[in-house]
This record gives sequence, C-alpha cells and structure tokens, in this order.
Amino acid sequence: MGRAVPALSRALDILELFLDRPTLSAPDIIERLDLPRTTVHELVTTLVDRGYLEAVAGGPIRFRLGLRLFQLGSQFADRLDLVREAQEAAAEIAAACDETVHIAVLDGDSVVYVAKVDSTHPVRMVSAVGRRLPAHCTAVGKMLLSGLTKEALAVTYPRGQALPAMTPNSISTVAKLRVHLATVRAEGVAYDECESNDSVRCVAAPVRDHTGRIVAAMSISVPALRWTEERGATWTDLIRGGAQALSERLGHRRFVAGVSAHG
Repeated sequence: MGRAVPALSRALDILELFLDRPTLSAPDIIERLDLPRTTVHELVTTLVDRGYLEAVAGGPIRFRLGLRLFQLGSQFADRLDLVREAQEAAAEIAAACDETVHIAVLDGDSVVYVAKVDSTHPVRMVSAVGRRLPAHCTAVGKMLLSGLTKEALAVTYPRGQALPAMTPNSISTVAKLRVHLATVRAEGVAYDECESNDSVRCVAAPVRDHTGRIVAAMSISVPALRWTEERGATWTDLIRGGAQALSERLGHRRFVAGVSAHG
C-alpha cells in the first residue's frame, strides 16, 4: 500500500461534512475542518468543477452534494442489488444440488466472492464471502475473464507474464490462458479442474446485466471425490439455468433466433 495523499484526504473530509448537513458555505468548511481559507477555496472549486459539489442558487454562496456523487452511489446500489439477488439465487441452486454454490465478481486479476451457500455434506469446500483468489485459477474467474475485451485482457495479463499457480493443474502462462478463454467463450461455461484446490472441482456460468455484459459468475463447487461425468453434466445444466435466472433478475433478456425468449 502507498501513502495517503493529503490533498485527496482533505477533499474527502469536505465531502463527508455533508453527511449531516444538506448545505455548507466555505466559511463553514473552514471552521469545521480548521483548514486554510485558500486551501478550502481551491478544493471546493475543484469539487464543483468535477460535479461532486454544486452551488446553491440565491443568497450567500452555499454548496451541496453534486450529481456525480449520485451517479457513484447508484453504481454502488447496483452492486448491493447484485449481492442480494445473488444470495437468493445461490440458495435456490444449492437446494437443488446440495453442493456449495458461489457467486463472484472480477476485481483486476482476482475474483471476489460476494455470495455463498454451503452444501450440507460433511465433506465440502471451505470458503468465505469476501475471499479473493487469482481469477485464472478458478471457474468463476475464467468465466469473468472470458467477458473482457482483448484490450482489457491485455492490460490485465501482459504477454509473457508468468501466472501464479495454486496447484500443479493451474494455468501458468498468458498464452495458455488466452487459448483456454476462447474455449470458455465458445462453450458458455468454465471449469476448475482442481486448479485452485487440488481436491475441488467447479463449473461456472455467466451472470449478465440488462446490457448483456457479464457482471458476475455463478459456480457449483464439489469435492473431486464426488465428481463423476454424469453428475458433472447435471451440474453444468443446473448452473447454466441458475446463472440465466439470476441474469433475468438483473434485467437481462435472452434472445433466441432474433426473438426474445420472453416473447
């Protein structure tokens, strides 16, 4: 972690003053934060220019939170909706298969698990919401990476970069990852063949939003000792259906042969 930037910290301090006051003047901010007048005027001017604050019309100049903060808050609210819907969807799939179900989102070259429902079996995958894992080692991660553009993938994984391995089965080069992701895109599902844990296998499918963009991935995780070809096929069908159902909750409309599946 790098050091905190003082100017940015002061700007955030100004914004946080509005948590308990709808409007504030520059003198109010100066008094409450004990900052130099010039500093406050420069920071407020910048925040107004960027849309994080706006001047209130009429009378002495006062400021209130701007539209840009509403836009950022809406994005955060969308994520909260995803988490709520994801937990419910995961519970439905877990009830159908009695195996551990995860839903994860992509953060750089890692996945973050945002929802999880455990299997009732005594032998099951040990994991936790909030856990991060290298995306290239997991079924959910490979599914999410398959949705990136070539440019975004190149930024995340520059050619020639070595990839950390979690097990001997992990993909270890960018070249192999690119080939693998092409298969994932073609098949619409991704597998973890004991790549993140040498005792666990997973299958994942994409979760899409109203624009069709992949925003999350849903997986079924099973101890390798319980995975068979027949069960694997059943779980693949189940996770496809579960991910599609969650996508529809998020506003995604599936189209078949140019006609909406919803009629």
